[in-house]
Amino acid sequence: MIPSFAPLIVVGLVLILLSFFTVKQQTSAIIERFGKFVSIRSSGLQMKIPFIDKIAARVSLKIQQLDVIVETKTKDDVFVRLKISVQYKVLPDKVYDAFYKLDFPHEQITSYVFDVVRAEVPKMKLDDVFERKDDIANAVKRELNEAMLDYGYDIIKALVTDIDPDAQVKEAMNRINAAEREKVAAQYEGDAQRILIVEKAKAEAESKRLQGQGIADQRREIARGLEESVEVLNGVGINSQEASALIVVTQHYDTLQSIGEHTNSNLILLPNSPQAGSDMLNNMVASFSASNQIGEAMKKKNKELGG
Repeated sequence: MIPSFAPLIVVGLVLILLSFFTVKQQTSAIIERFGKFVSIRSSGLQMKIPFIDKIAARVSLKIQQLDVIVETKTKDDVFVRLKISVQYKVLPDKVYDAFYKLDFPHEQITSYVFDVVRAEVPKMKLDDVFERKDDIANAVKRELNEAMLDYGYDIIKALVTDIDPDAQVKEAMNRINAAEREKVAAQYEGDAQRILIVEKAKAEAESKRLQGQGIADQRREIARGLEESVEVLNGVGINSQEASALIVVTQHYDTLQSIGEHTNSNLILLPNSPQAGSDMLNNMVASFSASNQIGEAMKKKNKELGG
């Protein structure tokens, strides 16, 4: 048989269970009694009067983010879409203001973001919008803090996370950038070609200088060899004229032999008799003698004129 006080025990247990509730971390619970605010409860195990007190709302104290897309016009008449990310949270000591003073905080924040962005961006050109996006974000944060602090909201950060101009404007900007890079590339190519030309000219000049020096050294050694040959021939009783004739004939036949050994040589007609060497020597001596006489005559004439 069930005791008569059993229903009372059940009712008591239900009332006790309904009297306790829990509040999660980083959350505040607002308690109302017959529609009137009573208290704000923090995280942990809490107690209320069953059927009289009720939890009107649970307000998160975590940092939240609201993304707002704003379309506006720049100073140079370019329409651009900006994505503004606003990070905010409810202040623990102003949970009452955050819950009772604003019905739709997201719409309030969005309105302020639109107002600030459309006041700042029209003062800038499109390039300045990209370069000064931090200035836009700081202006949004500053205006929101002043407006939302009275409602219990703290603006942690405002970020300009995206800047999206019109598609035609982006295509034009890409063409300008590509043309600028091609111009720079052409300048570098021109400089490279100029350097190659200069270095090639320097190399050719150095080559000519060394070639001339080699020819001079070659002729100097030939003259020294001829001098030594004449001295050797003089030492065996051959006079200078005969020695010179002998050397010329020897070189003449050496030249003919060298031409004959190279089948790809161009056609050259030279006399091949021994008398040809003597004729060349006599012509050379006559030429040197004539040159010396002309030189002496010019010196004498210059001396007379100077005197």
